[in-house]
Amino acid sequence: MSQFFIADLHFGHNNVVNFTNPDGSKCRDFANVEDMEDAMVQAHNEIVKPTDKVYMLGDIAFNARGLDKVKQMNGIKILIKGNHDNLKLHKYVDVFKDVRGCHVMNGLVFTHIPIHVDQLGRFGCNVHGHLHTSFVTNPDGGIDPRFLCVSAEHTDLKPIEFENLVERIVEQGGKIGMVSQGNGPTPKNDQATQNALFNSH
Repeated sequence: MSQFFIADLHFGHNNVVNFTNPDGSKCRDFANVEDMEDAMVQAHNEIVKPTDKVYMLGDIAFNARGLDKVKQMNGIKILIKGNHDNLKLHKYVDVFKDVRGCHVMNGLVFTHIPIHVDQLGRFGCNVHGHLHTSFVTNPDGGIDPRFLCVSAEHTDLKPIEFENLVERIVEQGGKIGMVSQGNGPTPKNDQATQNALFNSH
């Protein structure tokens, strides 16, 4: 069984096909959201087997029609709820094996919205969505290696395997596994880094 990760499918969100990159090009080059959904379902099912586990990190489906499309996707699906996953719980239970606020695995914490740097605590990296084409940045404007964005725009609109996720974290200078013991905040109160986090989206 493989494990896959993706965020921000935005199924059922008509305007997502109009989102643009900083250079003005379309983030998702489709005529309408239905074409996008069909292409993403197909790409997903080409790499994910029914027995694989898929962690979907929020903003997955904006309405019941979008959720019906998610139901067509292979895998044992776990939803980490996002700010746009606002349907009644029983709707999600029909599609997802579990619904969570966050998930912890291998010293990593998985959320939809990036967590505050003070709350990273023992975790090597926060894997998140929400930012689409953006990143959590350092005060100097570079990518903060303590965060990895797996919004669909960063994953070629299809889920990535855990091994790929780890490679991405390491390549940007991040860490895998627990970096300290306990549940408290990180020792250093770095106000500049905190400001950079909350100004990045």
